[in-house]
Amino acid sequence: MKFVAGAVVAALVGLTALVAVSHGAAVTPQPELRTVEACFQTGERAVPVLLEVASSRQERQKGLMGRDALARDTGMLFQYRHAQGPDRGFWMHNTRLPLDIAYLNAEGRIGSIVPMAPCTSSRGADCPTYPAGVSFIYAVEMNQGFFDRHGLEVGDPLLTGSEHCPDR
Repeated sequence: MKFVAGAVVAALVGLTALVAVSHGAAVTPQPELRTVEACFQTGERAVPVLLEVASSRQERQKGLMGRDALARDTGMLFQYRHAQGPDRGFWMHNTRLPLDIAYLNAEGRIGSIVPMAPCTSSRGADCPTYPAGVSFIYAVEMNQGFFDRHGLEVGDPLLTGSEHCPDR
């Protein structure tokens, strides 16, 4: 099995970037980011996803801010060079979409899943943060309800490579 840690970099080359949807001048979406095809594995079933990859500090800080929509079964993969502690997390400042976030360990396994509410306040201090509760090196944001809808749980892995995503 290829876990996200070993295969994401190879899968990034030559894939089409997702198109961001935005309105208003105050917050604009990311410029085109690289994408990776992947699958969450739950039991014997694979759940294919297309993920924009945010690996630089600037890309991770911007995340999905300013988006009005996120296509079904698409999301954003946040990559870190070093493990982040359980008290680290994400906030939803200038994020208009209700999202779920899965925090993943170095083996690409889900450690926690947290629902996050939009926060369009102009003051970042007004927006709550959503700590991981576990150490993580990857995080995946998807439309709210995605993980429940597909029966994905703590311990399920995110895999890359077409052999793991038969529906692609």
